Amino acid sequence: MSGAREELVRSWLIKAYRDLLSAHELASAQMPLLDSAAYHCQQAAEKAVKGYLLFHDVRFEKSHDIVLLVSQAIDVDPSFSALNEIARLLTPLAVEFRYPGDFVEPEPEEFQDAYDAARTLFEFVLGRLPEETHP
Repeated sequence: MSGAREELVRSWLIKAYRDLLSAHELASAQMPLLDSAAYHCQQAAEKAVKGYLLFHDVRFEKSHDIVLLVSQAIDVDPSFSALNEIARLLTPLAVEFRYPGDFVEPEPEEFQDAYDAARTLFEFVLGRLPEETHP
């Protein structure tokens, strides 16, 4: 792998990691912002899978659909099928709480499920990439 591509993958994973940190901070604040925190969970997962796809030179569309991204990753490594449920849980968080509508904010348990799912996906991806790409 070229140094430039390795660095690009690493930059996607750094952004994913920072989204996880942001989610944690927003949820732990004196006045928790669980809507924004849930969005960052989705973003962390999306960026982690995109980093994995970049490492394997798989093109992907501009999309927030983690289900689609995971399906592309399954083509490279079938073990990604273990993430299908997580992908279905996180994908709607790209928009569900970001705009006015029926739901203003997730329940604390819903946020925790999203955070745990995003963290699981992130760690799964790291486990399939070389250390030099890790944040």
